[in-house]
Amino acid sequence: MNSQIKSFFKKNPSRSFKSKEIAKRLKVKDDIRYLLLKKSLHQLVSEQFLSRNGKRYSLFSLPETSTLIGYFTLNEAGYGFVAPKNSKTGDIFIAARNTSNAFHGDKVEVVLFAKQKGKNLEGQITQIIERKRKEIVGQLKKSKSFYFVTPDDPKIHRDIYIENENLINSKPGDKVAVGKILWEDRMMNPVGKIVEIIGKKGTLQAEVTSIARNFGIAVSFDNKTISETENLTQGISEEEISKRLDFRNINVFTIDPKDAKDFDDALSVQKLPNGNFEIGVHIADVSHFVKPGSAIDREASVRGNSVYFVGKAIPMLPEKLSSDLCSLVPDKDRLTFSVLFEMTVKADVLNHRVSKSIINSKRRFTYEEAQNIIETGKGDMLEEIIFIDSLAKILRKKRVKEGSFEFFTPEVEFQLDANGHPAGILKKEIKDSNMLVEEFMLLANKTVAQMISSKGNIPFVYRIHDYPDTERIEEFSRFVKSLGYSFNPKSGKTANQFNQLIHQVKGTEEESVINELAIRSMAKAIYSPKNIGHYGLGFKNYTHFTSPIRRYADLLVHRVIEKNFIAKSGKHYSLDQLEKICEHISATERTAMEAERRSVKLKQLQFLQDKIGHEFHAVISGVANYGIFVELTDILAEGLIRVRDLEGDFYVLDEKKYSLIGKRTKKQFRLGDKITVKLVRLDLDNLELDFITSDKSTDT
Repeated sequence: MNSQIKSFFKKNPSRSFKSKEIAKRLKVKDDIRYLLLKKSLHQLVSEQFLSRNGKRYSLFSLPETSTLIGYFTLNEAGYGFVAPKNSKTGDIFIAARNTSNAFHGDKVEVVLFAKQKGKNLEGQITQIIERKRKEIVGQLKKSKSFYFVTPDDPKIHRDIYIENENLINSKPGDKVAVGKILWEDRMMNPVGKIVEIIGKKGTLQAEVTSIARNFGIAVSFDNKTISETENLTQGISEEEISKRLDFRNINVFTIDPKDAKDFDDALSVQKLPNGNFEIGVHIADVSHFVKPGSAIDREASVRGNSVYFVGKAIPMLPEKLSSDLCSLVPDKDRLTFSVLFEMTVKADVLNHRVSKSIINSKRRFTYEEAQNIIETGKGDMLEEIIFIDSLAKILRKKRVKEGSFEFFTPEVEFQLDANGHPAGILKKEIKDSNMLVEEFMLLANKTVAQMISSKGNIPFVYRIHDYPDTERIEEFSRFVKSLGYSFNPKSGKTANQFNQLIHQVKGTEEESVINELAIRSMAKAIYSPKNIGHYGLGFKNYTHFTSPIRRYADLLVHRVIEKNFIAKSGKHYSLDQLEKICEHISATERTAMEAERRSVKLKQLQFLQDKIGHEFHAVISGVANYGIFVELTDILAEGLIRVRDLEGDFYVLDEKKYSLIGKRTKKQFRLGDKITVKLVRLDLDNLELDFITSDKSTDT
């Protein structure tokens, strides 16, 4: 197959083809040979005989210039890669000796070496075009006569030297931000100046600020934004009320986490004269306060979203807006956008309408309170909650039947003491009250997207999710079958196969590993003005409408809805504007997720700090030639068992079996296996956990 493909492309050196076009030209008709063709294409790309751009393949060729510009990604081992923008070359390998004075994330110029047969394209960084970070956060330390800062991010692999006159009263042990960094000679360490003392290492405020600064997330608001916010008032004029549907005398309620401070959404139920019911989904009208072009709007657009660290949130909007003026708190008149559904008792949606409105929430429920009402049949607004829960269960069943995934990624909840240190960790439970809210938010989001899409030509912000890569799905299928579970993506709808698998593993110790690997096999959901549907939800049209306090995308959607369906004044944003905004807010969302994961891992390690030598139940969550990754079953913390610590044999990686296998004993450590481990090392600075196997571990 490799020879046939090589011959084909040599005859067509200047053209590109999709895999199905190649199969047709080579007369590949059966499924087995087509899979072989796909495997060969993948191999020839890795060998750099071919280039891949999206779904199209072409003959590999060196760029016309031997110099490229791209972004540098540093591996903790010292080497790295540069990803050129809009290039078919793929990533360029940079050996440790050729990284020059580049930090991880920098925009750099690379000179390419002549390609050697069988080797990846390689180069040398010759110039720093733009530093990713203007500041670096770390801990100030002292060694004999000089001071230096050790960066929190392990990918910033050099300590930064600080001269005495640039300490600004900071002391060893302080968390600090270093700016004005100069690094011209890779043989010497960078030099910088301390621009801010963040606080003492280990305090919650210092942790949050450190992580935020490392990811480029602004902690405080600029002066113009603060000034504008202070001038906003709670007063709602009679003229404004007259333009809106008035729900202030209706039983409107919110259901949120017990520690929530901003309430985006509320629900209501009213029986109609015809015997049907009107379900109201009421969403905070942030657009009334945050006007396009204002300082508040500009800063919200840059932030893109709120960020939720353990113990502290960094809001997208100033607190006066996020926790007060826009928040749907009880017993206060609040401006909202409402999506109103006429529904039968069987959850059939007969009609819907979208309108600006005003509400006065009569009750704030926590998820736990609402769940107690569902389970006991006692409590405030009993009829409304029981009825809306029954509708949500029907909606969920229909959605899953029509192709929506039921993925659940296990998460942990921290019990923090007065100093912000974790006193306990619990797995979060998703119950009916959580799903009740989720179903009606999904319904509102889908309905709004359908409404816009039906108009055909209105530039809009869609939430899209592409089809998964076939090779990844096949790889995932092989893995779950190796654990003894049935999964055949070619048998009926892939979504149905995934959902059956999720039900099979529910409650098992390997549930989180399988869920995580299933999600990794998928494409990532992003924002885009180009609607391709949402594969994971099984929706042709989907958007984010229900959380404008914490997501800029939802605020944009509200503005488009108002301009085109309420004020009817026409389009609000151009397609070019939305493409740029969507690319940016998709990136800020990814950054927030990475920062939040780091916050969770830090708290997990703090919880384990006094548990060196303790044993834990775990599941093998990854295998590599240097060791096995394990995830603790109860608190979901992940660490490494190094190959050198696997006693009694020499272990070798078998990629096809997802295992490390002993050469003499044939003992296997396989992805998904249950194992008992002992904690032997904990590194808070680098967020690393090392384990060894316990005598209680079971051989497979």
